[in-house]
Amino acid sequence: MSDFTKFYINGEWVTPIESRPFDVINPATEEPVARISLGSARDVDRAVAAAKAAFPTYARSSREERLALLQKIVEAYKARYDELAQTITKEMGAPAWLASRAQAAVGMAHLNQMLTVLKDFPFENLRGKTLIAREPVGVCGFITPWNWPMNQIACKVVPALAAGCTMVLKPSEFTPLDAVIFAEIMDAAGVPKGVFNLVNGDGPTVGQALATHPDIDMVSFTGSTRAGIAIAKAAADTVKRVHQELGGKSANIVLPDADLQKAVAGGVQACFLNSGQSCDAPTRMFVQAKQHDQAMAIAKAAAEATKAGDPNLKGVSIGPVVNEAQFRRIQKLIEAGIAEGATLVTGGPGRPEGLNRGYYVRPTVFAHVKPEMTIAREEIFGPVLSILPYDSEEQAIRMANDTVYGLSGYVQSGDLEHARRVAAQLRTGQVRLNGAGPDFAAPFGGYKQSGNGREWGEFGLDDFLETKAVVGYAA
Repeated sequence: MSDFTKFYINGEWVTPIESRPFDVINPATEEPVARISLGSARDVDRAVAAAKAAFPTYARSSREERLALLQKIVEAYKARYDELAQTITKEMGAPAWLASRAQAAVGMAHLNQMLTVLKDFPFENLRGKTLIAREPVGVCGFITPWNWPMNQIACKVVPALAAGCTMVLKPSEFTPLDAVIFAEIMDAAGVPKGVFNLVNGDGPTVGQALATHPDIDMVSFTGSTRAGIAIAKAAADTVKRVHQELGGKSANIVLPDADLQKAVAGGVQACFLNSGQSCDAPTRMFVQAKQHDQAMAIAKAAAEATKAGDPNLKGVSIGPVVNEAQFRRIQKLIEAGIAEGATLVTGGPGRPEGLNRGYYVRPTVFAHVKPEMTIAREEIFGPVLSILPYDSEEQAIRMANDTVYGLSGYVQSGDLEHARRVAAQLRTGQVRLNGAGPDFAAPFGGYKQSGNGREWGEFGLDDFLETKAVVGYAA
């Protein structure tokens, strides 16, 4: 079993102040694959002090210097790409094809997108005699999740570097190994000492210490709404900037003029991707009542074609969910769907046939789901789809918006203008039309209890900047 118990602070791998060993479990085998140490508030103090000391110099670095640094990170990332993908499969169970094509790939995508953005980003703008300057917000604390670990690290660290910020990263304790490799990438690229620091740990200790620390100017968190609320409260006493990307319960509205086969089958695949462990997964599918039974049959076939299994094997669609606690939570929610009267189309409680070990969940579809049911309201974070019938378009939009969340939404239609009209009425931070893929230049973030602020591209860079007005700058 590999040992990764040191932290990366001020450009060096250092021993934790106190030893708190924690085993990293491979969810496909339920066996430990590595050991880390959970940090303490004193470890956070060391890392924040390093970031604070590095900030004055790094904040004054030029655009050209930051572009050169990001390019070096790109090259170092490429050299570790395959290892990153393999590590993500091992620590969180993503199938090897997904880890390579998406999980590791999104880190590179954010780097390349930021290189494009930074080249021409307007940090200064003269308005009459007043200079409007955009300056780095300061020392940042990052708390990232386990479901898309490299994506969430990159879409915080990369724009922060581009802005001129320094930082302390706390990745999820369930998926810390890719973060260790990322720290090694930063070191190999020559990131100045103290600019990037890594402290492993849990939320109640290291996360809390980052949120409350008086020398942290901004905390950026991705995770559950419950945890986000706690972080916002903890950060309030120091009036630091709080950026949150939280939960979701995204609606997928299939309009009557859509290609039903394509829309429903594609919706099932999108919901089940990454074993359903995506905050923007289209977990609520709205289908016109007249098409409900046909959609149910299509969804059943698509779900039963979704193969759960060993993430290292070819032909596997989805791997396990991340850990036992998540597995048990999903099981309870599936049981709640059955108990509350939804129609279990396929799947259900327990592991898929032939899988007796590992945190595997049966690809599950519920139909005749009512908006008030638990499975239609709570974020399940597993491969579970709810199909809700609607009578009118207005009703579908109303039900789609009837949620505390507002992260993402989906609309399927044979008429693009029709899809656009519906998208305009959804209260959500992003809407994808007709199966559109991700756009790394587009803003990502939510309305309502799905968070605040935006990530990705120039919008992500903007959130790491303060605005200063220098009046009388021009003669």
